[in-house]
Amino acid sequence: MFLKHLSLVNYKNFDSKNMEFDPVINCLVGDNGVGKTNILDAIYHLAFGKSYFNPVTTQNIKHGTDFFVIDGEFEKEKREEKIICSFKRGMKKVIKRNGKAYEKFSEHIGFLPLVIISPSDRDLIIEGSDTRRKFMDGVISQSDKQYLQDLIKYNKVLVQRNSLLKYFVANNTFDPDTLSIYNGQLHELGTNIHEKRLAFIASFLPIFKEQYAHISEKDEQINLSYESQLKDKSLLELLKGSVEKDRVLQYTSMGIHKDDLQFTIAGHPIKKFGSQGQQKSFLIALKLAQFHFIKAQAGTTPILLLDDIFDKLDEHRVSQIVSLVDNKSFGQLFISDTHAERTENVVKNIKQSYKIFTL
Repeated sequence: MFLKHLSLVNYKNFDSKNMEFDPVINCLVGDNGVGKTNILDAIYHLAFGKSYFNPVTTQNIKHGTDFFVIDGEFEKEKREEKIICSFKRGMKKVIKRNGKAYEKFSEHIGFLPLVIISPSDRDLIIEGSDTRRKFMDGVISQSDKQYLQDLIKYNKVLVQRNSLLKYFVANNTFDPDTLSIYNGQLHELGTNIHEKRLAFIASFLPIFKEQYAHISEKDEQINLSYESQLKDKSLLELLKGSVEKDRVLQYTSMGIHKDDLQFTIAGHPIKKFGSQGQQKSFLIALKLAQFHFIKAQAGTTPILLLDDIFDKLDEHRVSQIVSLVDNKSFGQLFISDTHAERTENVVKNIKQSYKIFTL
């Protein structure tokens, strides 16, 4: 699968932009602020129906205008696929595939497998558990539509249960029967999600460790582990046991929405004990493992976006990653950088076609 053509209208800093891409390597070079990352984000937008860097849709419209359009022409399994994502202020965002609009955005997730590596990935280490859960959910959802549907339903029921808990306090009342209905729904959905997360970690961990060893070129004891309240008790037991606590807090304190991933090096949190270089290698390995996991699950090679990759790794390490294109591990690759010469030095040694776009 690869992106052949991209057209932007009023997207971020672009009035209008048309680009024809190489099926293998594409390099976006230019000074900071010219829009390199915005082009990568537009490609991400076509795959996921949202921006990677700014989820507030209205803020992706160019200043002074009231709509944007992203138009992409892909080749997937020798078929032409046209994806258009458009948004106008005051209206709902629309995603169309070959002229037909999706009723639910979730139906589109996974159709265009894609992985982005960006300096903002550091949030996975420094931010809270919500960021790491979203990473895990995003990887699984690209190849498991039922998982995504269960997750959407779980979050909907969670909102309803939390609203009920607030209602109890506001009206000085309590209805255990209605609460038990929500408990049952959360238990069923949450158990399915928990089991799939466990299976995901079991498959993902060896891939991740292999990628880290390749990038770091060191034998370091790194690990990622899945932490869940469901480890020793069922969700139904946890929900029943936390009723009084939840009534006081007015929200649901137990469930898979509290799960987390622990990132460690030599048995210690990498956030506190990992050097800057180790953290960078950890994040790159995490994203490359995501790439290989999705490729194996989906049976299609994802598009790989490397945003400002030299901010994370030196030229030698970048060369190592890009060189993998030679053995067909990767499909289409996009690289953004501020130094055209540095980027070309890396890609010209690869026995593959490439284009360099100066913005």
